[in-house]
Amino acid sequence: MRATRLHCPVCGKSPLFPPALRVRRFFDWATPFDGCPRCGYAYEREPGYFLMAVWAVNCGCGSLLGILAYLVLRLQFELPVTLCVAAMIATALASDVLFLRHAKAYFLAIDHLLDPHEKGGGDDGGNQPFAPEPEPTEPCETRPPMR
Repeated sequence: MRATRLHCPVCGKSPLFPPALRVRRFFDWATPFDGCPRCGYAYEREPGYFLMAVWAVNCGCGSLLGILAYLVLRLQFELPVTLCVAAMIATALASDVLFLRHAKAYFLAIDHLLDPHEKGGGDDGGNQPFAPEPEPTEPCETRPPMR
């Protein structure tokens, strides 16, 4: 649900993207913030992190919608092929642009679900993979150092 509202997958309060009416370029509209100011969750963990979201999720859904539009127009309404191809391309491009933010948000939410990260205490300030507390073990015998 947080991904549908384009909010942080951890706290659900902060937005992933700047408001659409306050951006001047398409690049700014499509680029998420660096991280959540409330919980510190880094949205883009590494360079190229959202490539899978853009190529597989976004372009895949856009292509499927374009093919569906072609099939409906060609088989249901029996329109000419050139008109159906033009409608297919227009549908695919429009859905790619409109679904881009949500594709990144859904990819981030699924990645957080499968591989949760928490704020690390290191100097880099980045998110670290979640690791459960190690179970206490019995002390082992100590050996003198080898010379």
